[in-house]
Amino acid sequence: MMIDLADHDIQPMGQLKIHGPEAFEKMRIVGKLAAGALDMLTDRIVPGITTDQIDQWVFDYAMEHECVPAPLHYRGFRKSCCTSVNHVVCHGIPGDRVLRDGDAVNVDVTLIKDGWHGDTNRMYYVGKVNRKVERLCDITYEAMMRGIAAAKPGATLGDIGAAIQTYAEGERCSVVREFCGHGIGRVFHDIPNVLHYGRGGEGMALHEGMFFTVEPMINSGKAAVKMLNDGWTAVTRDRSLSAQFEHTIGITADGAEIFTKSPAGLDHPPYG
Repeated sequence: MMIDLADHDIQPMGQLKIHGPEAFEKMRIVGKLAAGALDMLTDRIVPGITTDQIDQWVFDYAMEHECVPAPLHYRGFRKSCCTSVNHVVCHGIPGDRVLRDGDAVNVDVTLIKDGWHGDTNRMYYVGKVNRKVERLCDITYEAMMRGIAAAKPGATLGDIGAAIQTYAEGERCSVVREFCGHGIGRVFHDIPNVLHYGRGGEGMALHEGMFFTVEPMINSGKAAVKMLNDGWTAVTRDRSLSAQFEHTIGITADGAEIFTKSPAGLDHPPYG
């Protein structure tokens, strides 16, 4: 679940936090649990289910693993996860929408375990999707991984954004500007803001012990988005397809550790 840069009421709090080995271990635990929730959904997301069923499955999983779903009651959000279908960019609210063959849905999960947050999301194919959907999901996942590969001590946040933007735009897609990744740990949304576009060498320098999310939203059409009247759901203005992937990472001595990798190796579709 990302930060809306246009919402000045959602601001990361406090000073930059540098974490040690015990915090890394806590993040490995909660990150694995969050990834496990997404693994659990892979065989369940099929034509005919509703997005509310997905939300219930995530809630039940959290309860079974003695976790708290961070989105539930966060700033008035009444669900345990976000479900964003087709041209929905992010923060789609689960409800009675029935998923159809050919849809693509993103599920965004954040779990809290022992006070630590694990935040991750993935795309899912509903039945058989067309090649345009597959291509956008492939590009979005690769863009995220290129951003993560740029994250290491001495690099900057601009290096991450530039890696994502250069690749996505090189594939004739666009990068959403209104939302970004964020610092995380004991706080759901903390500093720094992690933009998914930018210039290499600019922005905050990265240091060992930083925790944050990388979660690019990539559109097949233009980058512009608009908010729906519910105050949460963002959609593409031109109704083009949008895709997103997200990992929570920690900066290590020589790169980045991904806390939310799938325990089952199901990091991107197709999952069969």
